[in-house]
Amino acid sequence: MAKFNSSKIRNICLIGHGGDGKTSLAEAMLFLGKATERLGRTTEGNTICDFDPEEKKRGISVSTALANIEWNDVKINILDTPGYFDFIGEVKEALRVAETAVIVVEAKSGVKVGTELAWDNAKDLPKAFFVNKTDDENSNFDETFESLREKFGTSVCPMYIPFNEGTEDLSYYDLLTNVAYKFDKMGKRSEVVLPESQKIRMENYQKQLDESLAETSEELMEKYFMEEPLTGEEKNSALNSGFLQGTISPVFSGSAINLSGVRNLLYVISESFCSPLDKKEQSVIDAEGKVSEITASEDGPASIFVFKTLADQFGKKTFFKVMNGTLKKDTVMTNLTNGQQEKFARLATCVGTKETAVDELAYGDIGVTVKLVNTNINDTLSSDSSSKIKYAPIELPKPYFCMAIVPKEKGDEDKISSGISRLLEEDYTLKYHNNPETKQMCIYGLGDTQIDVLCSRLKNRFGTSIELEPAKVPYRETIKKKVQVEGKHKKQSGGHGQYGHVKIEFSPGEEEGLVFSESVFGGAVPKNFYPAVEKGLQESMAKGILAGYPVIRLKANLYDGSYHDVDSSEMSFKLAANLAFKEGMRQGNAVLLEPIGSLKVVIPDNMMGDIIGDLNKRRGRIMGTDQTDRKGYTVVAAEVPLAEMGTYAIQLRAMTQGRGSYSFDFERYDESPAEVAQKVIAETKKSQEEG
Repeated sequence: MAKFNSSKIRNICLIGHGGDGKTSLAEAMLFLGKATERLGRTTEGNTICDFDPEEKKRGISVSTALANIEWNDVKINILDTPGYFDFIGEVKEALRVAETAVIVVEAKSGVKVGTELAWDNAKDLPKAFFVNKTDDENSNFDETFESLREKFGTSVCPMYIPFNEGTEDLSYYDLLTNVAYKFDKMGKRSEVVLPESQKIRMENYQKQLDESLAETSEELMEKYFMEEPLTGEEKNSALNSGFLQGTISPVFSGSAINLSGVRNLLYVISESFCSPLDKKEQSVIDAEGKVSEITASEDGPASIFVFKTLADQFGKKTFFKVMNGTLKKDTVMTNLTNGQQEKFARLATCVGTKETAVDELAYGDIGVTVKLVNTNINDTLSSDSSSKIKYAPIELPKPYFCMAIVPKEKGDEDKISSGISRLLEEDYTLKYHNNPETKQMCIYGLGDTQIDVLCSRLKNRFGTSIELEPAKVPYRETIKKKVQVEGKHKKQSGGHGQYGHVKIEFSPGEEEGLVFSESVFGGAVPKNFYPAVEKGLQESMAKGILAGYPVIRLKANLYDGSYHDVDSSEMSFKLAANLAFKEGMRQGNAVLLEPIGSLKVVIPDNMMGDIIGDLNKRRGRIMGTDQTDRKGYTVVAAEVPLAEMGTYAIQLRAMTQGRGSYSFDFERYDESPAEVAQKVIAETKKSQEEG
């Protein structure tokens, strides 16, 4: 592969709603760029970018794929991302290393939820639109364009306008050159005459383009108001500067599966899209955690940022972007996260699974390496071991959807844990917790599809099968009133006997654990047995009398008792304390406590009524609402029992069509309503009987 300097590199990220054609567009680019000899189809499972077995099986992208082509002596790195909401982490990883985002939109459907989210996720990047599937019989570019402009403003400007949509005479008009084109089955274009019936339509689009271009400078704005035409040079200059500043988002159009319009897009990408030299400012974090910006350089010490990893039974691939200097093969770099040194014995570029070895990668280029032992996503590596500056990490959503893993084969627990650990290295939106209290292996994700993909990958990559079941809720028990009880342990079986006798006052406590005190008078219980009584109570609190859940918020005062000079022992007093504990729970009106969490839901303003109504059904208590920095969105704050949050991630997505998001953090334990407690106790006892 030829060497490319930084000015000849373009890093573009394809984003948008699932099913709008991102992978098909990537495939068309690769075919036209001669990176592949055949044009794959997502419906046939043979595209370059959807190479994962899960993607072929499901017909959707589940991870970001990296590919590249050469076009007009420019290297274009293509990051093809998933559109399904469960895999937003993959999108954020790709956007972190791209200079430009291309939002793919379907011509017959216009703006969807995924389109809105794509725009928001790429808020810090220059953006362009590619209106896809203009060959569809129901295609309507005019409505789609209007929906884009209505949603995202006048920065959205037309560039390539289709006419004769949904017919064999489908053609496109270039507003910059005022030339119409038609494309053959191989994606080659030829000039055609713009029909008279389309001229007024194109003039209207031309006015919208000129308006957007004029807003990039005062000179052009003056010409626009004077109704003077803009020259071709002025248009190109305004497009480049406006695109870089983010004040212009050009709209292209075409059909990826028929290769129409894609050549025009590639030409503009190579000529006008940002190179790494256009975006040298990088957010960094110093040793004290202070965030600042530095200016990158093509020269100087090489440094990289790791944005993605792939793990299987054979090892791990590490994907990175060169953030400073030039990275050369066999360079030894220091991981600034953990201080470990790593040797880059192999450098490569990717076209899906196909890798091409290279000797070096310039500043701004994206590559892959293998056999990095102690390097993970968000790590910064530098050839300058004295550097203390790390690149700002990718901000990923926290997972709250939880399911418990059950091995299909006994003895597979270690194998499963090992496989999950490897998979968690490549997806930071997953979390694993082996809960000792509920005795469940719990996996947390952003949704059910992501968890299902994890299960399939465990089987395919690591040869272990699992089933899923709901995660158990960690309830607690406590008492509601003050009581005085006694516990006496007495046993005689030849020789030394066992004797311990305590009188304890139990009462509700404020602290989470046990608050133990003693007020024994006259040595009724010797002081050397006090620790045994306390330990006996602490051990007893591990299992309450209602459903066997741990007991919390308990005060215990040892105020009387008796002992035997010969038969009393620490064990006897521990057992006596246990008897007193059980009696104290029975007399003290034991109740079941459930975990309550603090919920914050971010939703569109017009959905607030539905969300609040749903929270009320979940026994939630609304704490208030507030406006967000995001226009048209509100934060609803509530306190909700954990038991009601099991499938909330999925149901919130359904209620808001994917626009809603939330955070949920444990707050405290509160008493369960009687009907809830009865149900939990009955289910627990049934489970204990069956188990």
